[in-house]
Amino acid sequence: MNPLNKLRKQGQSIWLDLLSREIMDTGKLKSLIDNDDLRGLTSNPSIFEKAISGSSDYDDDVAYLSKNETDNAEIFFNMAIDDIQRAADLFKPVYEKTDGKDGFVSLEVSPYLANNTDATIEQVRYFWKRVDRKNVMIKIPGTKQGLPAIRECLREGININVTLLFGLPRYREIIEAFMGGLEDRLREGNSIKDVSSVASFFLSRIDAMVDPMLKEKNADNLVGEIAIASAKKAYQIYLEMIESGRFKKLEANGAQKQRLLWASTSAKDPAFSDVKYVEALIGEDTINTLPMETIDAFRDHGEVDETLTKDIDHANQVMDDLETTGIDIDKVTQKLEEEGIEKFNKSFDKLLQSIHDQKQQ
Repeated sequence: MNPLNKLRKQGQSIWLDLLSREIMDTGKLKSLIDNDDLRGLTSNPSIFEKAISGSSDYDDDVAYLSKNETDNAEIFFNMAIDDIQRAADLFKPVYEKTDGKDGFVSLEVSPYLANNTDATIEQVRYFWKRVDRKNVMIKIPGTKQGLPAIRECLREGININVTLLFGLPRYREIIEAFMGGLEDRLREGNSIKDVSSVASFFLSRIDAMVDPMLKEKNADNLVGEIAIASAKKAYQIYLEMIESGRFKKLEANGAQKQRLLWASTSAKDPAFSDVKYVEALIGEDTINTLPMETIDAFRDHGEVDETLTKDIDHANQVMDDLETTGIDIDKVTQKLEEEGIEKFNKSFDKLLQSIHDQKQQ
């Protein structure tokens, strides 16, 4: 039993932060499911941009789809949906084995819609109908404008992965949208048993932004500490939520927990351990979505122990000390959200340009 397998004993699921035709064609994805207990998969515009522009796997599809479709975004979504369906079918046995708790594949709405509630809802509905798989989640950015879209789509019974989550105040708002959507659905007489959702908390980007500020303030003792402390505090909020009377009522009607998913888990600083954001955040009812290199690293030398609920006093102290330095973490996380949307927009721009270029060949 390798370290990846052992994570299940601690109640944590590992998902892969990657999707390409290559990993499906070569059998690599199925091997990860069979041998490493991989429980799901996430995709985003950056992942698809690398897959499409970095290989010739999609050239024939671009040529074929271009005969009847001129819009590059529609050509992309047609290809992406094909990949998502295929991956979802590979994970279907996991979905069935875990009674619908795991085995999910995520497809993200266009990053251009991150601040447009109505257009987000419309595209989520379209993707949900087109993909037509119970074990698919549609990703909605956890922006202010995304909150009502999250609530509405959950009301409609659509599985939602809330993405680009950085800050604790926003996480509380996402919990409100999650429970509100299920309550709306229940009020209308619909079942909530098969409605799944996760909240994806991005980690390493927090440290990448805050650490240079800390070094400028000679607060080196806090370098590399903020993301993990934030995640541990987020998990405490999650525990409060599942113990609340409000959620208990939903749970009695079949509601699943909205698990926290740790994202952006590859260490950006070479001075950090390459499994830093895995080892420190192992706990019950959580997910860690890892890029391939982090999966390989953790399989090789990861240490498994329940760490998520340990050293909570230290995590609280870290956040208090951060405030003392004068760094406003809420402003930092808002900036990270805005930058995250901008990065995905740039990846989407590159992706569409790549499709355009292939059409000209």
